[in-house]
Amino acid sequence: MSQVIFITGTSTGFGKLTAQTLAKAGYTVIAGMRGVDSKNAAVAAEMAKIPNITVVEIDITDDQSVKAAFDEVVEKFGRVDVLVNNAAVSGFGLLEAYTIDQIRRMFEVNVYGVVRTYQAVLPVMRRQKSGLIINVTSGASGHTLPFMVPYLASKFVVESITEGAQDELADYGIENVSIQPGVYPTEMNTGVKVGVNADRTDIIEAYGAAAQEKANALGAALFGKMAQFEMNPQTIADGVLALVNMKAGTRPLRFPLDAIAQGTDREFIKARADIKAKWVAAYYE
Repeated sequence: MSQVIFITGTSTGFGKLTAQTLAKAGYTVIAGMRGVDSKNAAVAAEMAKIPNITVVEIDITDDQSVKAAFDEVVEKFGRVDVLVNNAAVSGFGLLEAYTIDQIRRMFEVNVYGVVRTYQAVLPVMRRQKSGLIINVTSGASGHTLPFMVPYLASKFVVESITEGAQDELADYGIENVSIQPGVYPTEMNTGVKVGVNADRTDIIEAYGAAAQEKANALGAALFGKMAQFEMNPQTIADGVLALVNMKAGTRPLRFPLDAIAQGTDREFIKARADIKAKWVAAYYE
């Protein structure tokens, strides 16, 4: 049997493309999504017709749904070789203008959803003494930008999970990688899917036109770069395929895929790793 690859958030965007790309490459793909019998019934039926794809219901904000999805896959296939944590929500707006409940909604998906899938898949991966977990984060997950603070904070957390789990799971042959995309024209960024945005209108009004103009300028700059560099979401799907195909033990901790950054993301990653090595040496050697 080919490797069994579980991908979350496959109804649209990176997740859908990645499922199709890996299935075409001959892998056994589990396409996880919410609402396979309701709001995503059409795309679920479309994906189920593709050879090598099995569609599974999963709501990563629900403990029982996550457990049931992985139990179903392990019962049917006996193993999970790769987990791709792709499902996420975006969000924009002033930090002060977010209610705590709205930030919780974002973290429920982007952070706790990742923790849930880790806790569901790790028992089988530990038994196998092998596994690969790929977390889709953000090109800006090593720093932050205004008007995107809660969203990027959630991606910071996933970077922390990836880095810490890499050391915790090394004895079990389980690798962790974060893919760091830049800005791509997926439903998350084009407005097709509504994000978890700032919801305190009184605060938004109090900041006035100047803040809105800054936010608009940032958005225009990001979308302008996206068009200039012809950002293609297939790049992320191909990146996941490349990671899966790499020999175990050779995969990088962080895998940036952002043409707009023009190499500065790789410089940042290297500099951070070099400084961390010095810090670790100072504390532990």
